[in-house]
This record gives sequence, C-alpha cells and structure tokens, in this order.
Amino acid sequence: MDTERTTPLDVPGAERMKTVFERMRSATRHGQGPALDVRLESLDRLKRLLIDNKEAFAEALNEDFGCRSRHETLVAEVFASVSSIKHMRKNLRRWMRSKGRAVSWVFKPAKARIQYQPLGVIGIIVPWNYPLFLAFDPLAAALAAGNRVMVKPSEYTPRTSALTAKLLAEAFDEDQVHVVEGGPDIAEAFSRLPFDHLFFTGSTQVGRYVMRAAAENLTPVTLELGGKSPAILSDGFPIDKAVQKIVIGKLLNAGQTCIAPDYLLVPAGSIDDFTAAFARIAAEHYPSFEGNSDYSSIVSQRHYDRLKALVEDAKSKGAVIMEVNPAEETFKPEGRKISPTVLIGVDESMRVMQEEIFGPLLPIVPYQTLDEAIRYVNERPRPLALYYFDEDKGNVEKVLDETISGGVTINDTVLHVAQDDLPFGGVGPSGMGHYHGFEGFETFSKKKPVFFQSKWAGTAMLYPPYGKIANLMLKILIGR
Repeated sequence: MDTERTTPLDVPGAERMKTVFERMRSATRHGQGPALDVRLESLDRLKRLLIDNKEAFAEALNEDFGCRSRHETLVAEVFASVSSIKHMRKNLRRWMRSKGRAVSWVFKPAKARIQYQPLGVIGIIVPWNYPLFLAFDPLAAALAAGNRVMVKPSEYTPRTSALTAKLLAEAFDEDQVHVVEGGPDIAEAFSRLPFDHLFFTGSTQVGRYVMRAAAENLTPVTLELGGKSPAILSDGFPIDKAVQKIVIGKLLNAGQTCIAPDYLLVPAGSIDDFTAAFARIAAEHYPSFEGNSDYSSIVSQRHYDRLKALVEDAKSKGAVIMEVNPAEETFKPEGRKISPTVLIGVDESMRVMQEEIFGPLLPIVPYQTLDEAIRYVNERPRPLALYYFDEDKGNVEKVLDETISGGVTINDTVLHVAQDDLPFGGVGPSGMGHYHGFEGFETFSKKKPVFFQSKWAGTAMLYPPYGKIANLMLKILIGR
C-alpha cells in the first residue's frame, strides 16, 4: 500500500509516526495474537496507571480547562475507565473462546465456528472533553482484543495529552502502545495511515473528514459523534424529579458532554414551572459559579466565544434568556465560565437549534401531545442519546419504538453510557459502530467464520458431471 502518498511527511512528526506504525504493522504480520495472560496483564497495567496517577490526571485536566472539577474527573473519567477495564478483565476469557455455529442438515456432520482474532494496528483519535475515558476505554478494548494501538490525543488538552503520552510510554513498549501528540496537521496525517481500524470520537463535521481520509486506505472506522440529543418531559411526571436529573446531566463538565441533553421538549403548560424548578435546583447544586471548583470552565476561548455567540444570536431573534446566577456574580471572561442558561421561545432560525451546543445552554421547546414531541425528534437528524421522563410504561414503549437514537436513558440522563455491558454508539449523523464491553472487543477483532468439513460429505452428490443423483438431490433441496 502506498503510505508515502497517504501520509504527508512534510508535517513535523509525521515521519516518526509512520516509522512507529510500520514497526507495529510488521509485528502484527508474524504469528498469532497475544495469549490471554498477556492481554490480562496489559489491562492490569492500564488500570494501575489510572489509579496510581488519578490526582496527576485531575490536576492536568484542571490546568487544561482553567477549572475542571476534580470529582467529575475522578467519577466520569478515572472510575468509568477503571470500571470498564475490570469488566473486560472479568469476561475476556469467555469472549476469546471460539463459538460454535449451526450447520444446515445438508452439510452435516460438518461443523462451523466463529474465531476471534486481533485486527492488527488500531488508531484512536481522542477528543478534548473527556480525554481520559475516551482514550483509555477504546484503548483497553483494543488491547483486550490483542491489537497494537496508536493514540492521537487532543491538542486542546496539552497537559493531559503529555501526561498520557509519558505514562503510556513508561508502561508499554513503543511497538505495543504509542501516543502521537500534535495539532490538526498531525491529526490529519494520523487519519491517513492505513490502520486496520480507526476509532474517532468528536464532532460530526470532523468525523466526515476522518472517514474521507480513512477511505483512501479502505480503513474501517468507528465514529462516535454527537448531535442534538433531546430530553422529553412527559405531562404528569414530577417536575422537580425530572429537573434534578436534567440539571446533573446537563451541567456535568459544564455541558461539554456529547450525550448531554441538548434541548428539552416540555408540555406547553409546564414551561414556567420547569424554568422555576431549573433555577432553584441548579442553585442548590451550584450556589455560585465563578470561584466554584465543582463547576468546570469552557475548555478554550474559541469554544467560549461560540457559546456566547449562540446566546446573542437567539436573543436577537426573539428568544427569552434566563441565566441562573444565584450569587449574582460578574464573570471574568478569562475564567471562561458560563452560568446555566435557559432559552425560551426558540425557533429553527436560531443557531442554538441548528448546532450541537456543547455547553450549559438549554433551549426549551413546547409541545402539545406526545405524538407531536416524537414527530419533532424524528424530523431531525438521529441523535446520539434520547432521554424520556414518564412513569407510564405504555408511553415509554411508544417512545422507544417510534424513535431512533444511539442510546436511551429513561427517567434519568447520561447513565446508559456508564453501563459496561451495554454497547455505546451513534446512528446516522451521530455515528457508526459500537464499543464498550463485548462490543468493544468485537469491534477490534476479526470475527472469522470457519467451516470444518467432515470425512464424509453429502455435498459430493452435487459434483459434476450432473446426472440422476444430482437431480434427485436438487428436488429434495429445492422442492417441486
């Protein structure tokens, strides 16, 4: 394959990256994948690395964001990664076993099975919003499947990326796990390497570029993207109970979460009650924002300016803006903190209803009937997540049956992503492919079908030259 053409070597660092890749690829072409004990030991190293350096990671992320909640880092990144690794370790022996498959009576007593083999060299492109979990979870799955892995972390979190590179280099040989640091040029060169599988988490827009680059090498991709994930509050569900869950899911990492509720569908007569409850409950959890280490900053000035522009655009087009600011603070722009902001009276002309928000802004859309709410969701690109609040089991099943999304949490938000035995992935514009647990192992494995012919094979009766026996067999097989 012409990697000279697909990897621009004039980008600083690209030649070194290509050299490591070629060494990894050469190593995968010799012999079978690593044994179970080798894979388990790799998972143990990852787990120890995360646990032993959890405070260093929390500090690096806090510096990268300007303010990143230590507890959110430990819960949503370290704990989530460690939990996933433990789940893989517990189940890996069973996942690796060959699995028998049925054989039609026509071919019996032959046998068939599925055998899982490592694909080879896996590329993982990591976003900035959860740079630990979204690096270590797919990395663990790729190692569990027996692969060698190259990781490209985000340039928006340089301290976390540098720490990740340093610690992984200390824990693994370079031809097993290698971290490539750099900006967009390196990321583009990285995506053009002829990986055996390329895993990308990020925006839908960038995902298109990654898929286009991977197509030059026919590299299969898993794309974990985003989009506008709706939450639907049913008529009659306790508002305070729903708001509690929505506040937590929306304000986690200051809304910089791909599965955060992006907008909320509320019964038309409940909007005032909802906004009042949102302001009160948000203030209970976050009595202040400016100096509050529990409330994260927006990661960069560019992202901060974009969110401010979304609010100004909506306001100029008639939306009512409600900022939650219980301490009546004046926010310093250099701190890049944005208080929770509810937008009422939004419409499709506003950018906030066209773009994935990725921040603590929550547009409210009124609806009259559940069918209308479902229709509203279905008329838009399929989201990465959907949240529905209702105690009526019939309505819950109706929403599950009549909408399509990457994943769903009922009567809460974001928690489906924390279930190690549930696959995670988008659909359509919100992504393709799955990982987590067995699905992650399967994504990074070749699911090889094997057919074992028996000593006596009835199929020999269908060999040419064809005659009476073949005609009789065809009559039996096909029917009249």
